[in-house]
Amino acid sequence: YPSGNLAVIVVREKKRLICIVQEDKARNAKMQAVFKSNGRSTCYYPNGAVWINTSIQGGQYLDQAGSRVRRWTWPNSVMSSGPQVPLSPIFISLNRHVGVRILGQDKITISFLAMGQQAKFNVGTKVQVSDVGRLPPPTQLGEDELLLLAFRVRILRLFDRLRGCLSFPSNEQRDKIKPPAYLVTQTLKILQLCTTSDVSDELRSSVRAILNA
Repeated sequence: YPSGNLAVIVVREKKRLICIVQEDKARNAKMQAVFKSNGRSTCYYPNGAVWINTSIQGGQYLDQAGSRVRRWTWPNSVMSSGPQVPLSPIFISLNRHVGVRILGQDKITISFLAMGQQAKFNVGTKVQVSDVGRLPPPTQLGEDELLLLAFRVRILRLFDRLRGCLSFPSNEQRDKIKPPAYLVTQTLKILQLCTTSDVSDELRSSVRAILNA
């Protein structure tokens, strides 16, 4: 960024490449988007909620409350169940300098513009139909990832509670405030992941305790 802070980082993890977009902060910069060479990617709203999520089958666009605005399937995704939903071109601005354009599975572009200069990164990938039979089964979240998701939602709920304390000093008023819809949605999704993932009963209990605290 013009400030000198890192905006886009590309790293290698074993045989995969990962492209990360960070916010314009010198310390504790949050990830605003992550793109992996295996076809998975996620873009985040400034409040941390998932904005866009893609996989080798397709993708979905969510609002800040966690509700799905639209979804699509890639044309060569024979693994997708149900009707094929074509992609309508998407362009979002992660911040004043970085934008993301999605025109196809292999046409996902990060655009960085600052001080009159522009750089573009093609972070799309294409899975050939002939490769589908050799694709590994969908990966499940590990124990550490589930715990991190639970702690993340817990922290966001604490921040929301703190904002309520600042806005409504009265306990009676605060008790009437419901948590944001996107936090409720994320909590339910994590609980569902605990049920579908191959994890121990002890971990499931720990995740529920974190979310219900």
